[in-house]
Amino acid sequence: MIQKILSVFIGSTFVAVGINLFLIPNHLLDGGIIGLGLIAKYTLGLKPGLTIIILSLPLYLIAWFLYRTYFYNGLHGLLFSSLLIDYFHPLSHIQTAPILISSVAGGFLIGTGIGIMMVANISTGGTDLLALMLSKVTSLNVGIYILLIDSMVISFGWLVIQEATVTYSAILVLMVGLTTYCITSYFKTDGKSS
Repeated sequence: MIQKILSVFIGSTFVAVGINLFLIPNHLLDGGIIGLGLIAKYTLGLKPGLTIIILSLPLYLIAWFLYRTYFYNGLHGLLFSSLLIDYFHPLSHIQTAPILISSVAGGFLIGTGIGIMMVANISTGGTDLLALMLSKVTSLNVGIYILLIDSMVISFGWLVIQEATVTYSAILVLMVGLTTYCITSYFKTDGKSS
């Protein structure tokens, strides 16, 4: 239980700092529900964390009725990470690194946060939850669904926000995926060998 609490706290902090310190100042987009929360921030001035919670509610209702384990493993990660994203918003006013460095550093921090939570079987919810449910119904790998959803969100963001640079957002998403993969692979291997 203590490991899960620490994983949620540390992982959510990494995600929130990455978003506020590197993504928001450069108008970078992430994929999934986080990306939709950022689009709402850039276009309507809404709080991204609150938007993430609201957009995730229908998915959690479905999970409650169909996949209760997914519901429990994602709810606290979703709520805490979303609250910290809005809590750390003052970081977005600090002078940040150039956009290329920000896309790599932001992707690394977000991927680290997500990886830490996934090792403890916790997710930040959102479209990861949707991808898990879709892969359970179909024969496609969850990673394919995540890639498709992330691509659609970034494409939508590029259409809506002309200043959002698709290339740098794509680098960010690749960095998130690579970092998450490395962390989850390392700790799964490390756990098996001990």
